[in-house]
Amino acid sequence: MPTPSFQKAPFQDIIRYYDETRFDYKVAWLNEENQAVHFGFYDRAHRTHEQALLNTNQIMAKYGGMQPGQHVLDAGCGNGGSSLWLAATNRVKATGITPVATQVAEARLQAERRGLADQCSFIEGDYCQVPLEANSVDVVWACESLCHAEDKHAFYREAYRLLKPGGRLVIAEYIRYHRPYGDPLERLLLDWVNRWAIPDLDTTEEHRKYLKESGFSNIRIQDFTRFAFISLKNLYAISRRWLWADYLLHPIGVRSRAQHNNIVGSVRQFQALRQDLWYYGLITARKDFGSP
Repeated sequence: MPTPSFQKAPFQDIIRYYDETRFDYKVAWLNEENQAVHFGFYDRAHRTHEQALLNTNQIMAKYGGMQPGQHVLDAGCGNGGSSLWLAATNRVKATGITPVATQVAEARLQAERRGLADQCSFIEGDYCQVPLEANSVDVVWACESLCHAEDKHAFYREAYRLLKPGGRLVIAEYIRYHRPYGDPLERLLLDWVNRWAIPDLDTTEEHRKYLKESGFSNIRIQDFTRFAFISLKNLYAISRRWLWADYLLHPIGVRSRAQHNNIVGSVRQFQALRQDLWYYGLITARKDFGSP
C-alpha cells in the first residue's frame, strides 16, 4: 500500500502533552527497565509498582495469544516499553507507532541499548493510517492509547485491515459507562480526559458496535478495574500530594499548561472513577480465518 502522509497538525495536543510531561512521568511513574507509562495490574503475585507495571504486559500478552516469531503492531507505543518487552520476552517482531517524535527517538535508543534493534522498529505516525501492508500483522496491541483517537471506529477498521486472518486484537482502554452524563458528572469526566489530550471516552456498546462493523468476531470486553485500582489510586495520591505546589508554580511559568493539566487530570481520573463514570477495560477480538 502507499505510505500514508503523516501530518503533525492534528496531533499537536498529544505531542505537546507527552513532550511536556516527560519529566513528570520519569520522576513519579516511569520504571527505566520497562519504560511503562501505563497503569499497573496488581494481584497476589504482583504487589509493587514495578511488578504491577510488568504484569500489565504479561496479562495483555496472554490475552493476545503472543507466540514467538509473530509480528506485533504496538499502536500508540510511547517510549517503546511494551514493544521491547514483547521482543525480549516473547521473541516477537514488534513495530511501534506514535505521533510523538521524541518517543520514537527514545524507543529506538532503548532498542539499540538492549540489542533489540533487529526485532523492534518504530514509526512516527498515525495508528489509524499505518504504513504496513494489509494482512501483515499477527497481533494489534494498544495499551492505554486508543483513548487518544478522535475516531475510534477508524482505528478498528485499520486494525482489521492490518491483521492476518486469525489475528488478534488486545487493548487496554478507559471506557465510560454511559453517554452523556448530566452536569456536573459529564464535566468531571471531561475535565479529566481533556487534560490528558483525550477527546472523549466511548461506551462499551460503542466499542462493541465498531468492532462488529469492522468485521471482528470473538469480541470480549472485560472490566479490569479491580486489577488497576491500586495503580489508579496511587496516581491520585501522588498528584494530590503535589497539587498545591503545582497551583503555585503554574501561574509563574515554572510549570507548563500541559504539566498542570496532567497533574489535575490525574486527580480527576480517580474522582471520576469513584463516581462510577468509567472503568478500566480489556478488549480482545479476532479476525476470522478466511476473512479478506
